[in-house]
Amino acid sequence: MNNAFKVTREQMQGNVPVTVLHVRGWLDAQSEEALLAEARSAYDEGARYLVINLEEVDTLTSAGMRALQKIHRIFTPQEEAYNAVHVKLCKAPPQVYHVLGITGFLQSIQNYETLQAAVDSF
Repeated sequence: MNNAFKVTREQMQGNVPVTVLHVRGWLDAQSEEALLAEARSAYDEGARYLVINLEEVDTLTSAGMRALQKIHRIFTPQEEAYNAVHVKLCKAPPQVYHVLGITGFLQSIQNYETLQAAVDSF
């Protein structure tokens, strides 16, 4: 396991322009702010649809869950909170998917098996 955290960003075009954050390592208290900063930066630069690729996340802690929840709030306009989805997840490994499932997180943010499926879902 490699717990060194890294996040990279790319743009993809689906039905709308989509920003993708590729996350690697442990998503925990030490990496929470770095992920939030990258998401805020993308939003401030005009991104409105976001996919978070969890394929290389080894561990997801409660602090990581908090970061994902904060990102959801950044990208979801208050007036659209119950009828629009601006953040999706993809490629969560089994251990991460399990945590997302038991916490109920997947009820509000969907996880897709492929990056392209997530991008095309907007």
